[in-house]
Amino acid sequence: MELTLAVSARTDTGRVRAVNEDAVLARNPVFVVADGMGGHARGDLASSSAVQVLHERIPEGAQVTPNDVLDAVSAANDAVRALSTADASGVAVAGTTLSGVVVVNGSGTGTRYWMIINIGDSRVYGWDGARLTQLSVDHSAVQELLDAGAISADEAGGHPERNVITRALGAADDIDVDVWMLPVDGEQTFLICSDGLSKELRDDEIAAILREHPHDHRLADVLTEAAIAAGGRDNITAVVVSSWPTWPEDDRDTVERPVRQQYLEDTRPRV
Repeated sequence: MELTLAVSARTDTGRVRAVNEDAVLARNPVFVVADGMGGHARGDLASSSAVQVLHERIPEGAQVTPNDVLDAVSAANDAVRALSTADASGVAVAGTTLSGVVVVNGSGTGTRYWMIINIGDSRVYGWDGARLTQLSVDHSAVQELLDAGAISADEAGGHPERNVITRALGAADDIDVDVWMLPVDGEQTFLICSDGLSKELRDDEIAAILREHPHDHRLADVLTEAAIAAGGRDNITAVVVSSWPTWPEDDRDTVERPVRQQYLEDTRPRV
């Protein structure tokens, strides 16, 4: 089985910030977003260094295992740690989020998986043509308050600690990365984004854009422009990855689009 991929990616400084501290890698088999820690030392270098290590450790088209991905993330953590500096005022820690999906091979089974990885508060969403589901869990002070029932979802958006993250690449010698494994199964779509997108657009607004622009090769641009129009107060990065399986014996010139894809297009809500 092979995977046919449709990918769009965009990163933008936004309307307020002078420097883009986001970085992105979007090519098979790695699709990740890194958001350098604003206000910390070398946030832009932290995110770009993390992405560069993954680019080097996992070449384009490579067949990789989950352990290969975890080794690459560990190497990225080392690279970001090396950017931290110390002077008379103390230690300036470089850090970045890292979130995304990687196509990996299962151990000895021949099964392929989407490996979801997350460190920080950039996000990975799943989209099934009707529903947007957050697949990653934010590592943030606000998320901990939500989990504890101390605040409501409505209060989270304006909370004074909404920008405080509790886990980041580069913050410690050993990194604890969240991992989820989803089998490759039919048509699947993922959105990976920095918080510059998710804090400007509610989930229902993101879903509306995805619904209104099915299979648009500029979907990441559309999402980013919407976040800029909503305020663009932070750097904004979006990656949209759609995949569906194909088999070598298929006639590539005449093969029909997947039935599920046609179904979603035929039953979009009318306005």
